[in-house]
Amino acid sequence: MIDKNKQIKAFLDTIAYSEGTKDLGHNDGYDVIVGGTFFSDYSDHPNYLVWLGNLKIYSSAAGRYQILHKYWTVYKDTLKLENFGPASQDKVAIKMLEECSALEDLLDGKFYLAVSKVSSRWASFPGAGYHQHENSIDKLVHVFLEFGGIIVE
Repeated sequence: MIDKNKQIKAFLDTIAYSEGTKDLGHNDGYDVIVGGTFFSDYSDHPNYLVWLGNLKIYSSAAGRYQILHKYWTVYKDTLKLENFGPASQDKVAIKMLEECSALEDLLDGKFYLAVSKVSSRWASFPGAGYHQHENSIDKLVHVFLEFGGIIVE
């Protein structure tokens, strides 16, 4: 029997690891702005545009799951979130899993399938195709299992 809460936590930790935010900042990545700076006001998404010279793009990615501001505004309204705090960031990440029809796969232990379904949401996932660093599926499997996740496929 898979503990659904532990499974979700392990996947959220895997996303944070993959995005490079896990254990950064003062709040386990919840306060990270793309590029490695930090914010302390959780009242709303920081909405800083950061120039990523190696990619030649601006990004507003922030928080543990590197949520873009343009998506945050939609999720904030849809989920009726009051701030950009850790609980809100977790809710957005879980909603992204649901939208990609990956949450049930994850809860059933179908890790590979879940990752393939959400790779478009996180640039660091294998097959994302954003011309950024992508972690291998083998690395993500290792990390997910290390964080207490269960794979049955």
